Amino acid sequence: MAKPLENVLIKKPNMQESYTEQQLREVINCADPVTGPQYFLDNYFYIQHPTRGRMLYQPFEYQRRLVNTYHNYRYSISLMPRQTGKSTTAAGYLLWYAMFVPDSTILVAAHKYTGSQEIMQRIRYAYESVPDFIRAGVTSYNKGSIDFDNGSRIVSATTTENTGRGMSISLLYCDEFAFVRPTIASEFWTSISPTLATGGKCIITSTPNSDEDQFAQIWRQANKCIDEYGNETELGVNGFRSYRSKWQEHPDRDDVWATEMRAQLGEERFRREMECEFIIYDETLINPIFLTEMAGIDPLIKQGQVRWYKKPEQGNVYIVALDPSLGTGGDPAAIQVLELPSMKQIAEWQHNKTPVQTQIKILSEITKTLVESTKSNNDVYYSVENNTLGEAALVAISEFGEENIKGMFLSEPKKQGSNRVYRKGFTTTNKSKLSACAKLKNLIETRKLHVASKALVSELKTFIASGSGYAAKLGETDDLVMSLILAVRMAVFLREFDPNLDEKLKDDRDDIIMPMPFIMI
Repeated sequence: MAKPLENVLIKKPNMQESYTEQQLREVINCADPVTGPQYFLDNYFYIQHPTRGRMLYQPFEYQRRLVNTYHNYRYSISLMPRQTGKSTTAAGYLLWYAMFVPDSTILVAAHKYTGSQEIMQRIRYAYESVPDFIRAGVTSYNKGSIDFDNGSRIVSATTTENTGRGMSISLLYCDEFAFVRPTIASEFWTSISPTLATGGKCIITSTPNSDEDQFAQIWRQANKCIDEYGNETELGVNGFRSYRSKWQEHPDRDDVWATEMRAQLGEERFRREMECEFIIYDETLINPIFLTEMAGIDPLIKQGQVRWYKKPEQGNVYIVALDPSLGTGGDPAAIQVLELPSMKQIAEWQHNKTPVQTQIKILSEITKTLVESTKSNNDVYYSVENNTLGEAALVAISEFGEENIKGMFLSEPKKQGSNRVYRKGFTTTNKSKLSACAKLKNLIETRKLHVASKALVSELKTFIASGSGYAAKLGETDDLVMSLILAVRMAVFLREFDPNLDEKLKDDRDDIIMPMPFIMI
């Protein structure tokens, strides 16, 4: 009579067993707290190879170093190319940890449900291949969790803001952590850190995505290995041990392979997924490779919440663009200040709890500073987006009094039939936004527009294709970008009056056709 399937796949819990002398030595070798993990993986860890089927795990040298990093450091973070066996190696180590470190709670957190289930499948397959005299018995055996009779358990979950909250975690494994949505990753890490502080281990592995996400932040801190006394240390300032492998370390990969992969993936994806460069994964407005080269600077001066990156000077023209908000704690309002004809960002402001009336007051303070510096009221232009929330800004300007705002209010004429209707501010439509986005892209990528703000650079890295246009990635903001886009539209208008500016803004694909500006008096 055939054995029940569960008796074939798993070992029953709490069974009394007898061991031969050889079997006992093997158990002792696997349980060794120093060399045990490597011994177990070398002798009892079976994997499913995509082309060769079931086979004993045969680690490459870089995978041996990876296992040592997992085991010998409480916190480790690994940056590795695609398809180099990081998840498979982790699955083997987690199985060893559960069977030979009693009373452990292991949490597997992946960026997607399918990812966490794939790792659990590798763990289950490996467990079912281990001989009974080595493996621990199980009391519960499911797709999402395994409970062992030694008190240990492995639980898998999708990474969310609350994953692991309330659990007493002995070992946390985060797979492809760079691809967890940034807002979720940040909240998850804030939530899980106190749990780890009680003594738990943490293993993080991923290929890179953005250089602004939580994975990138942990990675950068893990590589800052100089202490406050100037001494070099093994661990980063955050206590993590960093580990990095290169695609060249894989025995089956050479220059011919790299050439073929570049042709298949493209330069951008190859550099991100194989060279492990922090190049944005999403379809960003600005070329992702170019974004990796962009870095903001610290403000020269701060006046309240206004950050100045350069002092205004006589002889230049200045544009002040306001993207308003309700000021109730949701999306921020933002102001950008551009210097012409240099096309340099010299100041910005952003806040999400400033009422519209105060937003106009701040705009007025900025234009006043510019007029006092340039000694000319005619070299400073300001404007606001006038649709949706912009209506409230126009009312606030009227109540504040245009005569109390230095500079000139720049507005675009709007065509209605054969007539031109002049309405204060700029109306943003999908067409005008796309045109301005194209112009912004060209100006930045040809290095004609100089971005100074770190916050603006961060927003550009999450300003991605969305539907038929561009918008912030889910959970991010784009107000600094949108106010910059408005500033670019204002500059395009003003080019008609300034031959130097016209040359600066001209490009081979100049397809922005806009009506002449109108200055409201």
